[in-house]
Amino acid sequence: MRDHPKLTARQQEILDLIQTAISRTGAPPTRAEIASKLGFKSANSAEDHLKALARKGVIELVSGTSRGIRLQSDTVRSINAARGTRFSSPLAGVSNATAGVGRVVQELAQLALPLIGRVSAGSPILAQEHVDQTYTVEGGLFQQQPDYLLKVRGMSMRDIGIIDGDLLAVKATREARNGQIIVARLGDDVTVKRLQRTKDGIELLAENPDYLPIIVQPGEPFEIEGIAVGLIRNTMLN
Repeated sequence: MRDHPKLTARQQEILDLIQTAISRTGAPPTRAEIASKLGFKSANSAEDHLKALARKGVIELVSGTSRGIRLQSDTVRSINAARGTRFSSPLAGVSNATAGVGRVVQELAQLALPLIGRVSAGSPILAQEHVDQTYTVEGGLFQQQPDYLLKVRGMSMRDIGIIDGDLLAVKATREARNGQIIVARLGDDVTVKRLQRTKDGIELLAENPDYLPIIVQPGEPFEIEGIAVGLIRNTMLN
């Protein structure tokens, strides 16, 4: 068994901050947010520490995005186990499951989740006709237990690592905090966006500069269907 990497006190502090941010908002912090919270003089200092964590195999850095930080689940789990803490990270993925859901089904068979494909207008998101199939994954990988998997379509959330074909683990709820990644029904469409409530109303924010914010107009049919609590990188169903 490979020994878990030794982290400095500062590296552990940054790792804890990343896990907390993902747990609370569904996305990792930016370099600027890390620098601000930990008192660094610049975002470059945060970047240096992140690169050190990446070299130790704790995180993966995705170039070209302000929130391009992915936790390496197995490594973080071993570090936290040594510290006596439990690993839970909603958008860290299932061991960065690039080998696809098939491996997850074989190795981590505990929690059965329906996979939702396209959603018809006016019908409940968990209606039977929307369920493509059911997958079984390890429930302990999620801080909050999801109710279903939603196949992501499009690249509007690319900059926080949610891309076309991914399987988003979703907890069904009508309530969400400002800044959380949500599944929302707007008119006849179902979309994955970041929730932003302002004094003027509700905005649904993309994480890709090619996409403009969606402004929920007064009286427009709008409902929160759930919040993102995990992500499976799925290559087998693409």
